[in-house]
Amino acid sequence: MRHFGLIGRQLSHSFSQSLFNDRFDGAGLLYSLIELEGIDEIHSAVMHHKLEGFNVTIPYKVDILPYLDDLDDTAHSIGAVNTVSVKRNGDAMLLTGHNTDAPAFAETLRLLLQPWHRKALVLGTGGAARAVAYALKSLGIDYLFVSRNPHSALQIDYETAYLCAADRTVIVNATPVGIFPGCSATPWTRCELLGPRHLCYDLVYNPSPTRFLAEAAEHGATVTDGLAMLRLQAQKSWHIWGLE
Repeated sequence: MRHFGLIGRQLSHSFSQSLFNDRFDGAGLLYSLIELEGIDEIHSAVMHHKLEGFNVTIPYKVDILPYLDDLDDTAHSIGAVNTVSVKRNGDAMLLTGHNTDAPAFAETLRLLLQPWHRKALVLGTGGAARAVAYALKSLGIDYLFVSRNPHSALQIDYETAYLCAADRTVIVNATPVGIFPGCSATPWTRCELLGPRHLCYDLVYNPSPTRFLAEAAEHGATVTDGLAMLRLQAQKSWHIWGLE
């Protein structure tokens, strides 16, 4: 049985296991959810589970970088990893980091874009937000990160974000706020500022819709969750692992 998995801290929200195992059914492949208290456990986890490849989720997409042997060009440019390939030579392991979040996000977002979607707000500054920013840049969309504690020229706080929401008509939630089981939370508390010209994309897919998307839709915005992105980045992971 060849073993793959998802590395994260709390994974009760994830659909990845069922998504992969449905695809793997009858192929001698297994996909597991592997929760780690700290990313320093990664090498022992890979060895213990005999992983041939794995995905990485919150909060380890950036923290894992020092534990990898190599990065592909996209992951290096983004500074975050969500897919790792494992090559073994005897007892030695070579871990290579990849980022399938960015191309999966870009491909799913492109289908929804209108001519007025030229400026974006990216809620969050972690690994997922970095992948979103990379994708937006590839699509020619200007972006600003929105953070509770901004500390760079590309970051603004939420009050400033609310002031420029009329002009920045693409809003992407790249934080875990609103994810199961914290479904009553929202990263964006001023949905009255949104309207029919807005496109709101929440990387969270459980629940669907999130409170953010439900309230944005009530004000006429186009909304989408992260499930299509999850499926597409999974396909790209399969390709990296040599499974198709």
